[in-house]
Amino acid sequence: MKPATKINVDQPAAHLRLVSGRAAGETSGIKLSGVSKTYRSRDGDVPSLRPLDFHINQGEFFVVVGPSGCGKSTLLKMISGLLPPTSGEVLVEGEPVTKPHGNVGIVFQNALLLPWRNILSNVMLPIDMKKLPREKYLARAKELLKLVGLEGFEKKLPWQLSGGMQQRASICRALVHDPKIMLMDEPFGALDAMTRERMNVELMRIQRETGKTVLLITHSIPEAVFLADRVLVMTERPGAIAAIYDVPLPRPRSLDAMSDPVFTELVQRIRKHFFTQGSLD
Repeated sequence: MKPATKINVDQPAAHLRLVSGRAAGETSGIKLSGVSKTYRSRDGDVPSLRPLDFHINQGEFFVVVGPSGCGKSTLLKMISGLLPPTSGEVLVEGEPVTKPHGNVGIVFQNALLLPWRNILSNVMLPIDMKKLPREKYLARAKELLKLVGLEGFEKKLPWQLSGGMQQRASICRALVHDPKIMLMDEPFGALDAMTRERMNVELMRIQRETGKTVLLITHSIPEAVFLADRVLVMTERPGAIAAIYDVPLPRPRSLDAMSDPVFTELVQRIRKHFFTQGSLD
């Protein structure tokens, strides 16, 4: 199989497979064909993403890692329908994305909670907007808050919680309507290291039990390898695909996986891309 990168890095070991942008046996999920983004400004065009072609299989945990400013968040917004591409086509479950997708949950870098609604009401916001059965989803909202350690904070206002607690509430909000696809933009960046590790393990459990398709963006190479079925490595701006790697670590994974030689080797291999480009994440 030909490498999906032109960067001069060592050939991957046999158990670290560098895969093409399109996965074998792809099924309904997320597909990008020639998708690029250029921002218009008075000072001229600002290219953000060069044409991208890749597919995320249904039920896959797919992680994107790359330098700051390479267009990772722009990519997520185009997949969600919040931002139109300059060229190319985004398909979600076989349908072109032309507006915000109703079967997608999104977690941004900031919690973006409504300051006048308490935590439980913020989590229930998608249910209210979609006019779904409130009693049914109220129980789910409370279960999610318990899951992330926010039981007892349901009636608190956002300003009464720490930044990390607010972000955990935003994760519950994205999950409450049980979307098939989760788009996550640095969701745990505001959490302390121990809580972040616990949330990574919990996120994998949720994804495994629900079969959700997850696209997660991160600056952390170890986090990417720990979570992903495949890792897409991006170049500097304007962002392009440097490589896509399979992660051959078995599931379910515990934190002990980080001591596995395969984990360490893949983290080092991905890090080489940024050293080769003369920049670090």
